[in-house]
Amino acid sequence: MSAESTPDIPGPGPAHRKPRRRRGLVVGAWIAGGVLVLGGTGAGYLYFKLNGNIKSVDIDQALGTDRPTKVDNGSQNILVLGSDSRSGANKSLGGGTDDGSARSDTAMIVHVYEGHKKASVVSIPRDTLVDRPACTDASGVTHDAASGVMFNSAYTTGGAACAVKTVESLTDLRMDHYLEVDFSGFEKLVDELGGVRVTTTKAIKDKDSHLDLAAGTHTLDGSQALGLVRTRHGVGDGSDLGRIQLQQAFIKALVNQVKSVGLFTSPTKLYDLADTATKAVTTDSDLGSVNSLMSFANGLKGISSSNMTMVTMPVQYDPANPNRVVVAETKAQQVWTALKNDQVIPKSATVGTATGEANGVVASS
Repeated sequence: MSAESTPDIPGPGPAHRKPRRRRGLVVGAWIAGGVLVLGGTGAGYLYFKLNGNIKSVDIDQALGTDRPTKVDNGSQNILVLGSDSRSGANKSLGGGTDDGSARSDTAMIVHVYEGHKKASVVSIPRDTLVDRPACTDASGVTHDAASGVMFNSAYTTGGAACAVKTVESLTDLRMDHYLEVDFSGFEKLVDELGGVRVTTTKAIKDKDSHLDLAAGTHTLDGSQALGLVRTRHGVGDGSDLGRIQLQQAFIKALVNQVKSVGLFTSPTKLYDLADTATKAVTTDSDLGSVNSLMSFANGLKGISSSNMTMVTMPVQYDPANPNRVVVAETKAQQVWTALKNDQVIPKSATVGTATGEANGVVASS
């Protein structure tokens, strides 16, 4: 599929439409990092096996030197993407045909503040209309710039390198790292963690995502968790913005679960989790080994869900097409300026922007 053809794909918004079951699951990357942290030296004796599982992309070489300046204030920016490839085990989960392509239908900028005790997470809606810059993919192929295309066309066009290039162009923030997780890995990780506890204040029923939950507290298995972070019509106004709110609530529950799992009591469980985690993620080349990924994740272990601020990039529905959104430039700049200066995102940045109105799910303690 060409980049220019992507605007014909239905997007988010209040208009009802048949959902496309092609949702990347970014949240599994948190499990992968958390599992490696909790595994500690226990994963070391399996280094060669686990090291061989990790896939990496040389983002720095593909992007070259024409990038935002790296800010040396102790903070880090990580672009976390979800992969929805329809090949292999993902075919039955992602829907559609195996055409060899994949999309980053979910994307989050994770800003880790100096001291690594708190973080801000900014979700980028997949159907945001952006000006995609010219970029070179990891294979050395150059792709032309395009105006007014959906954000997720960057990944479809040129993979991780073009996704990072587009985010850096959009925000003027240097991405220090890149992480990606896929459907099948997400589901397996949640199952091997023993499920994730969430509380729904409203019943959620969506036949398209195979989710049927009464109001109350639930321990979601992998299939249910996948349904929760994919559902659109089960809650709110049926938009992609609403689903982002569910994903953000689930991430907090996920972080709580990773921190509570007693991995040291079972070497077999530790291995299974570490094996699945390393198979599930693709990273930038700087994180492309067990040691590097463990060191990186270890720096995040002090961040609890209560110290995570989660927002959606300020957007408004496109006046010309309610199934698309456009960046609310002034408010978005408040977000990027705050992160560049390692400051808290001001509440004024997200007031009055499109939200999707999908309330009803909270993390359980």
